[in-house]
Amino acid sequence: MKATKESTTNTMWMQWNHHTKGMTHCETCLALDQCWFAADLHPRIPHHIHCHCTPLPIPQAYAAMCAETINEYSKYVPYLFNTKGEYTHHKEKLFASWGYAEEDAHWLRQEIDRQGRAKYVAGDYTLGKLDHNGQRISIRIELPRKSGDGMVSFISGWIARPFGTIKLTTPYGGK
Repeated sequence: MKATKESTTNTMWMQWNHHTKGMTHCETCLALDQCWFAADLHPRIPHHIHCHCTPLPIPQAYAAMCAETINEYSKYVPYLFNTKGEYTHHKEKLFASWGYAEEDAHWLRQEIDRQGRAKYVAGDYTLGKLDHNGQRISIRIELPRKSGDGMVSFISGWIARPFGTIKLTTPYGGK
């Protein structure tokens, strides 16, 4: 299911609640348990026949106060800047064309983290793949070009985790 939503300041949120009820469990629903989503931008609930999951409303102010990100440095060095020559993605060349190098990794991490959290809280994300690992979301990032005028815009990849946490899966997931 893919959807998009314009950024708003008054978005209601919901928490996905999986109720055990002594039944067999869907791995996808288990991965979604306790994850937070904007009330109008979340996986379909009920998710499947005999689904015993329910949404729990969360005020936007609470979501904004409690939302967190996990954004590991290893997603930048060695991965994004390919400092060990292990990857064939060539993302380091793209970032170099914008003027960014390995020494910018800490700043990029902070900026992508800041924008990711702010846009997630505003409900400004797109739903991606959903499976037993959880719900992927895409968040658009905008950075100034260090090597010239203007901005660059690209998609970063995240996965929803319980209690308003999103974890970065890739700093650059495409245009």
